[in-house]
Amino acid sequence: MDSSDICITNTSVLTMCSEPEYLDSVNIHIKDGKIVYVGTESPKYNAKKTIDAKNCLVIPGLVNAHTHVSMSLFRGLADDLPLMTWLNDYIFPVERKMDAEFVYVGALIGIAEMLLSGTTTFCDMYLFEDSVAKAAKEMNVRCLIGEVLYDFPSPNYGPIEKGFEYTQMLIEKYQNDPLINIAVMPHATFTCSDHLLSKAKDLANKYRVPLFIHVSETRSEVSLIKEKHGKTPVGFLYDLGILNSKTIAAHCVHLSDDDIQILSETDTKVVFNPESNMKLASGIPKVWEVKKKGITCGIGTDGPASNNNLDLFEEMDTLAKLSKLGAGDPACLSAKDVFRMATIMGAKALGLDNYIGSIEVGKSADIVILDMDSPHLIPSYDPYSTIVYSLRGSDVKDVIVDGKLLVENGKLTMIDWDEIKSKAQVFVEKVKLWTKKVLNM
Repeated sequence: MDSSDICITNTSVLTMCSEPEYLDSVNIHIKDGKIVYVGTESPKYNAKKTIDAKNCLVIPGLVNAHTHVSMSLFRGLADDLPLMTWLNDYIFPVERKMDAEFVYVGALIGIAEMLLSGTTTFCDMYLFEDSVAKAAKEMNVRCLIGEVLYDFPSPNYGPIEKGFEYTQMLIEKYQNDPLINIAVMPHATFTCSDHLLSKAKDLANKYRVPLFIHVSETRSEVSLIKEKHGKTPVGFLYDLGILNSKTIAAHCVHLSDDDIQILSETDTKVVFNPESNMKLASGIPKVWEVKKKGITCGIGTDGPASNNNLDLFEEMDTLAKLSKLGAGDPACLSAKDVFRMATIMGAKALGLDNYIGSIEVGKSADIVILDMDSPHLIPSYDPYSTIVYSLRGSDVKDVIVDGKLLVENGKLTMIDWDEIKSKAQVFVEKVKLWTKKVLNM
């Protein structure tokens, strides 16, 4: 009998790969980081570790397709402000004082939060991204990351020319890494010149990596770009030749019908961030219209300073309900549609669907085990509805990434949380000093 590293037994599974997607009384075997068996027959393998998942539901690891994870250290800072005021008067000034260690510790906190609530892959745009990669490697979590590029000097690399050099360094450093993936990440159309955006496109094309950018997040952004270029942000990016199947557009709150058509024709991927958009009063994205056009959509939390958590179960619930409100149609977006966005479609948006996003033989073992024995989850007539409308991040029991058990019975297995908290507190005190003048504290 062959051996396996982990066997999950006696469980129900949402595979997200083919019909039937829901299987009962299933055994899953994991070996060398891969799923090697999914089925109802007697185990073919002698497992080194067995997890009895009775009264549980196994799902693919969730994909947080847009965040700024290190902003966990800014959680609760300057809340209840419009986006542009929040960015220009508070966040950008404080970020100028950060360093690589700040970003590293912030990433550890954010990654811990994501793992404990079932996220196994995240897409991150921020500063000092090599420090985010360091944290992700240490915690064995999967990611697509990129250094934010904009026209003003960065506290990390300085002038934009150095930003492109830093991005190229990241691409080359992690090009063969099993967990860390790199994208080129210009910030947005209102913070990036035509020249910067074109150069970002060329760099992404050269290395065949994704290009990630914030698009049409607020009405003021759309008005600004229309006034400057005579086009919407989507139209402007299209004319620059930036939109294609490897482009990922975050937010997309204010899209015209023509914008949606362009995104569809170019196979541009879209990531919605409903809780952040609600908190900043940015608007309600037309998720239902985008989906009708067959556009690949993912879900992200945005940063923990504008959400203020990284719980994708909350994000799914919000996206589903907000879309129904915006469309005036309770049937415009089903629970299954939303769950697909957080799993297989989120993976596809990031270009990782050949490796993750579903539970099937040959894919990486990124798996979440949910405890379904709590009062708020009983009864469960439809697993998709239960997950999207009833489940919480705190219902996550175990989390496996690349075949390694990172959360067991609701506890992190690979890090000393008390040590991370101690490191974080040092930076919390620094943030208080940095913001004393800005916030008149």
